[in-house]
Amino acid sequence: MHENPNSPQAAPGDGHSTPAAVPASVIERSRLKAPVGLHPDASLVLRMMPMPADTNPIGGIFGGWIMAQVDIAGAVQPVRIARGRVTTVAVNHFTFKQPVSVGDLLSFYSRIERIGSTSITVHVEVYAERNPATPEVVKVTEASLTYVAIDANGRPRAVPLDLDTDARGGAAHDD
Repeated sequence: MHENPNSPQAAPGDGHSTPAAVPASVIERSRLKAPVGLHPDASLVLRMMPMPADTNPIGGIFGGWIMAQVDIAGAVQPVRIARGRVTTVAVNHFTFKQPVSVGDLLSFYSRIERIGSTSITVHVEVYAERNPATPEVVKVTEASLTYVAIDANGRPRAVPLDLDTDARGGAAHDD
């Protein structure tokens, strides 16, 4: 048998060794868990970490940046349910509960509140994981937004109702 002289060979002491098994406790510590008190129907739809470019003049994360991320997160489920484009038609309520800082790991959870003939209302909760040395998870924002399914011309269209597999997930809807 001939060996390829161009093939890299790991020699003892050259830094190429088999990685050691990662302890289960380290793996468990790296997993992000759902926050306590989260509604059981809520789904994780977005996870982000704000950066220094997202700060306002006093050093906190700009509220408009958070609102934009909530709008993106809020649209994830409506796009799936509507099977196509949606547009935001209303921010029904929006509450900033705590400030957000650079380095907070934000998790956006959404759940369907209502499905109408053309519209879908979503509740979004945002949690921040802080202090990596001693992790703390706090709710920083919650909102309710309404989206309308639209066609290629930007006009409202019906939200499809699948009788076999109801994508509405049992949420209340108009008849």
